[in-house]
Amino acid sequence: MDALNKTDWNDSSEQYSAVLEAVVWKKFDRWVLPMCTAMYLISFFDMNNIGNARIAGMQTALNISDYQYTMTLTSALVPYFAMELPSNLILKRIGPDRLLPTMVTMWGIAAAMQGFVTSYTGLLLCRFFLGLTQGGLFPGLVLYLSSFYPRERLQIRITTFFASASLTGAFSGLLAAAITKMNGMGGRPEWAWVFILEGLFTIVFGIFSFLILPRSPETARFLSLEERRYVVSKLKSSKSISEDDREDDFSWMEVLRAVRSPQVLMLCIVLFFGGTLLFGLAFFEPTIVAGLGYTGNRAQLMSVPPFIFAFLASVVSAFISDRYGCRGLTVIFFAIWCIIGFSMFYATTSRHVQYVSLFFSVTGAYASAPAEITWVANNSAPHVRRASSIALGSVASNSGGILAIWLLGSLSPGPNYTVATITFIAMSIGLVVVSSLNVFYLWRENCVKAKMRLSLVKEDELEHLGDRSAWFVYTL
Repeated sequence: MDALNKTDWNDSSEQYSAVLEAVVWKKFDRWVLPMCTAMYLISFFDMNNIGNARIAGMQTALNISDYQYTMTLTSALVPYFAMELPSNLILKRIGPDRLLPTMVTMWGIAAAMQGFVTSYTGLLLCRFFLGLTQGGLFPGLVLYLSSFYPRERLQIRITTFFASASLTGAFSGLLAAAITKMNGMGGRPEWAWVFILEGLFTIVFGIFSFLILPRSPETARFLSLEERRYVVSKLKSSKSISEDDREDDFSWMEVLRAVRSPQVLMLCIVLFFGGTLLFGLAFFEPTIVAGLGYTGNRAQLMSVPPFIFAFLASVVSAFISDRYGCRGLTVIFFAIWCIIGFSMFYATTSRHVQYVSLFFSVTGAYASAPAEITWVANNSAPHVRRASSIALGSVASNSGGILAIWLLGSLSPGPNYTVATITFIAMSIGLVVVSSLNVFYLWRENCVKAKMRLSLVKEDELEHLGDRSAWFVYTL
């Protein structure tokens, strides 16, 4: 590590720095980002394919009521968000190259076992262990990537793996339509094969990822020593990692500071609203489409286009957000899309218009989510405070998911989902309001810090301030 700190890249030639700038991030994009994307893509497949299995006959085969189905979904999310903060706090100590692949392999086993259950109790237990082993993945991936990329390059990377979730919604329907043709093979019904095949693939990929995933930029085997030095210098200058490694040592005080940070608290509210919308559509969009009059394989296939559109919108908006540093405006823009989509669904009885409304609501929910969690990661430092903030935001998001499951699962029956739709409209408006308040707060804090820098020498500032330092500029 000392060798990585020797080079002062401020004194290096601009030409050589430009060459490194063009090379190092592309290497991360080739080695690190695809693995993170694949992990998150697989996690969404394994968590949400229960909706496709339901259409394929699981609920009838296991004799599960709508209330029991809702309990099944909840049983996965409770341990899921219970694991997020502890997992993030131990990620650096154990090493993401060990912990993340272990999670993937273990939840793959739980996912595959769903295809062998014969009762509601068996399904409930499998879902519980699925959530328990998968819970630390999302905050872990965000924290992991935030230690590889500067803050201004982070959202497009988070969007890349997060947008895979929208592709999951698309390909899950296509894959389920294909797998259902295996009905009766091996004595298993079509819905069981949805779980078994996808779970087996997850196990294989989890084992494979042990061999590929690097622990940190400093130990990445695909970087030369000069490239490692350059990356460390850039990450420190962008406040992605601390200048002093001792600042990243675990401290309960840093966890407490994360809990007390106004921007973290406001973004937890934002993520709660956004998580309610996101998980509601992730779990129930196939069921909503089926309620519009589509049946069987056609229902599976018609659930695909809104997710494809959401993926494209997510990628385009992430490029713009990274280019102009406008996390808050991105959230507000797509929250307005949600307002439009849910209002259309509520105001009309036309099934065609209600289907079109899904393009607005699904896109709004999926495209705003990467900006929300990137906003948290961008504005929290040092490492433990960032780890805690990301985990708290993810807990808030998944808590919203539990609300969505109950709203759409039993409290607001289909096909109109009236109570749920009104709630989603209100939460979309809440996204606009709270995001606007956070933008104003961070802008005001940046103005105060700018004045402090005029009258304060950096060396005279107190140590270990993290994002409260006058030299830490918040991302709006």
